[in-house]
Amino acid sequence: MTRILLIGQDGQVGQELLKTLPALGSVRGVGRQIIDLTQPEQIRQGIRDCQPQLIVNAAAYTAVDRAETEIAMANAVNADAPTVMAEEAQRLGVPLIHISTDYVFDGSKNTPYRELDETNPLSVYGQSKLAGELGIQQVHASGPEFPYAIVRTAWVYGTSGKGNFVKTMLRLGAEREEVRVVADQVGTPTWSTEIAKAMTHLARALLLPPEMPNGAEKPTLSGIYHFTNSGVTSWYDFAVAIFEEAQALGFPLKLQRVVPITTAEYPTPAQRPAYSVLATQKIQSLLPAPIPQWRQSLRLMLTELYSSTYESTHSLRR
Repeated sequence: MTRILLIGQDGQVGQELLKTLPALGSVRGVGRQIIDLTQPEQIRQGIRDCQPQLIVNAAAYTAVDRAETEIAMANAVNADAPTVMAEEAQRLGVPLIHISTDYVFDGSKNTPYRELDETNPLSVYGQSKLAGELGIQQVHASGPEFPYAIVRTAWVYGTSGKGNFVKTMLRLGAEREEVRVVADQVGTPTWSTEIAKAMTHLARALLLPPEMPNGAEKPTLSGIYHFTNSGVTSWYDFAVAIFEEAQALGFPLKLQRVVPITTAEYPTPAQRPAYSVLATQKIQSLLPAPIPQWRQSLRLMLTELYSSTYESTHSLRR
């Protein structure tokens, strides 16, 4: 049975990977209590103790605005730690899968970003994530080679995790009659459940590359992949969809109005890309089914959240 080490088990994607990765083998999930990602020797020792046959890194420093002043912390977790993981994967000769972000781009395009498009992060967070990508690639290039995949995603939300956009909107919608949301940033909301499924399929492909006819050389799967749900929307339209779906399900909402505003009207310490759409054709070719549309996944997530939050409460009251 394949031994899998999942680093970052407590995050939104990590929680979902705990459900999907067991299809491939025995999973050991660790959080910051076991491996402090600011301590390279802890990372090395944790990997050596586990002796995994696959390393999956779902951990990250994701406080985008706070990173502008916590530069050392962001770089330690997002840049240095993945590089150490790559060195250990190389030493063991095992695959490494690492999650990255759309924030490595500056958003100046108006067509979906492909994996090899030029990067130009606007924020410390984006810079630290790009440094992590480059660290993995540099270790891989130094030889001996090991299979690796960097999965960039965007606008992640899920039932676990407190600070994601969907949960924030639901909280504000229950407290306020009006919510103001930026309308001039566009991208694709992505359900953590779908990311975990895609990463698990990718892991399977890295562990068991497809057999080629007539002794042909197996394809090189190592590299960068983009994964999001399908479709495009703005933060404003995403918020409207959240409230429409939540109202239909029966979430308690006080909200009366969602007001579109510009990025300039909602200044933040970190600059965000105005266009964050990622092209997903490369990873789609490895998946068994079409990537779901973002609103379809939103509906499923809210249904799951409503069931776990309210239906269980009603059952207890009975």
